[in-house]
Amino acid sequence: MKNKPNVAFICVHNSCRSQMAEALGKKLCDDTFESYSAGTETKPQINQDAVRLMKQVHGIDMEQTQYSKLLSELPEIDIVITMGCNVQCPYLPCSHREDWGLDDPSGKEDAAFFYTMQRIEEKVLDLKKRIQEGTIS
Repeated sequence: MKNKPNVAFICVHNSCRSQMAEALGKKLCDDTFESYSAGTETKPQINQDAVRLMKQVHGIDMEQTQYSKLLSELPEIDIVITMGCNVQCPYLPCSHREDWGLDDPSGKEDAAFFYTMQRIEEKVLDLKKRIQEGTIS
């Protein structure tokens, strides 16, 4: 049995919120779970505001380590986190699923990105805690 569950952060375009969640999961929770992100569609590049602000706040250059991916490119996933798609969220088979209900900051001012980034960080750390406690697997 593998030690760490695979967690997929998914949304429709895999260009902003799910990418930030993957990056923060890798930075903050690598000892607890493997982080992935994907969508039902892709964008040619990750949201440039998200890239700029993640680099500024967390020192993470998402363009160096991540790209927009389709669900079919993921390994077997244990835990699925949907971002709050406001449409039909993508489906992936898993043992645990939850929706974080986050608004997409794309096209908004930096303050919206900072707010979303902070909420994602809080939720990623809470997910880590729940996995470590064994309340989700």
